Amino acid sequence: MKALPSSLITFALLLIQPSSASGGNILVFPLDGSHWVNMKVLIEELHAKGHEVTVVRTSDSWYISEESPLYTSVTIPSPGGFEEHFEAFTSSQVEFRLQGRRASFWSGIGNLIQMKRLTISQFSRLHKGMSEVVVQMFEDESLMQSFREAKYDVVLTDPGVGVGAMLARRLQLPLVFNVRWTIQGEAHFLTAPSPLSYIPFTQTELTDKMTFPQRIKNVLSYNLGMYIMSLVTEPHYKPIVKKYFGPDVDYSTFFLDADIWLMRNDFVFEFPRPTMPNIIYMGGFQCKPPKPLPADLEEFVQSSGDHGVIVMTLGTLVGKLPQDVSEEIAAAFAQLPQKVVWRYLGQRPANLGNNTLMVNWLPQKDLLGHPKTRVFVTHGGTNGVQEAIYHGVPVVGLPLFFDQPDNLCRIRVKGAAVILDIAELDRHVFADALKTVLYDPSYKENMQRLSRLSRDQPMGPLEQAVFWIEYVIRHKGARHLQTPSTDMSWCVYTCVDVVAALFVLVFLVTFTCISLVRLLWRIVSVGRKVKHE
Repeated sequence: MKALPSSLITFALLLIQPSSASGGNILVFPLDGSHWVNMKVLIEELHAKGHEVTVVRTSDSWYISEESPLYTSVTIPSPGGFEEHFEAFTSSQVEFRLQGRRASFWSGIGNLIQMKRLTISQFSRLHKGMSEVVVQMFEDESLMQSFREAKYDVVLTDPGVGVGAMLARRLQLPLVFNVRWTIQGEAHFLTAPSPLSYIPFTQTELTDKMTFPQRIKNVLSYNLGMYIMSLVTEPHYKPIVKKYFGPDVDYSTFFLDADIWLMRNDFVFEFPRPTMPNIIYMGGFQCKPPKPLPADLEEFVQSSGDHGVIVMTLGTLVGKLPQDVSEEIAAAFAQLPQKVVWRYLGQRPANLGNNTLMVNWLPQKDLLGHPKTRVFVTHGGTNGVQEAIYHGVPVVGLPLFFDQPDNLCRIRVKGAAVILDIAELDRHVFADALKTVLYDPSYKENMQRLSRLSRDQPMGPLEQAVFWIEYVIRHKGARHLQTPSTDMSWCVYTCVDVVAALFVLVFLVTFTCISLVRLLWRIVSVGRKVKHE
């Protein structure tokens, strides 16, 4: 019989060889808004690897489409109105920050308190709505039965809300977090040792090198922040845990239960700190080499000559600013020889220079990767900062809310950013900041050093994230990577019970020794007295 060609044998072996990537059935509960942008990157890669993906979305989703070639969607009725509330919330946050220009010290304190109250109210509304989604799902027997019959391999979720973790527990499935923030704050504080002596708490704008007063601020901020977050979330989720999982189930364990934590940062961006074996760092996983710009935009960029281009955007949530602020920004840009691409949806400033192109949308990644881009003016969102690092573009930061001040603080400490308070912004301050970053070569050198560090990895961050999702699928979980500390009380974790027991033991031994000495002394004293008589 004639032997088969070796190429045909090889092809046949490849066809019958089981693939670790094929056959995965993944249930996703994402968080809407900018968080969905990150989750979608993972879903695209999982789809390309041959996995089947099902996305649970609410009926009022603003970013998550019901129809997609990447996934099958399951739509849950929503209480509605969150998008409108959130847009009003972000506008109010910007307004409160800008009021600092005209406020006295005490009115500034009042504005800060009011801003915090607004934040608490908004996020309480979010978690209330998400808790109602949990109830709707759990009470819908046909939906839950369909989830069980689908035989999912893993639940992938964003723990910024509590739904995905509860769904995974209900279905008894392995759990993977796409995470930086949880409903109880920054993820490291929830799962990894976090000494407050050198780990700055969220929104403190501190570094890992703190003075004594700064450490006081850090400790107070941590305790107050954790208390506030418990007030925002626990009233909505705890009753659900009690109802569906039993009164003895610890609510906090739902957010410690992930087999793998895919962390959306790394130690190029983050300060060095303790970590855990099931935390996988994928900072910049959404970053890609730039694509060619549209022809008209490329022509504008090329017209900048050797001066280069400045790119400005304040993210998807802030499309416009008060007119007087936008006029000052436009005036500063007009002073410069560089060309400017500015994403702005508000009224066109009267003094807009000929060097400035205003657009409703811009290809941020592709512009940052263009060789003529010199500076990135940003609000400091995580995605934008990581893309600036990846492409080596120094930053002028205008932080507005949430984690933006902390994100920019980390880049400033590394010598690659100048941060401005938008409440104190005028054309001179803004122009000076731009000139500093443009003409002081240290900013570009420092950011390019960070870029080299971020790229110098044995495996790309997106590839690594997908590997660990597939790892959980192959091994039906990764419980061997979880630390026992997740099941320990604070008293046991910090060994307070051991210290107390040792203290009691030392006290008893000391008391016994003193008592024996006193007894012997009395015996000796009595003996001497009898002998003397």
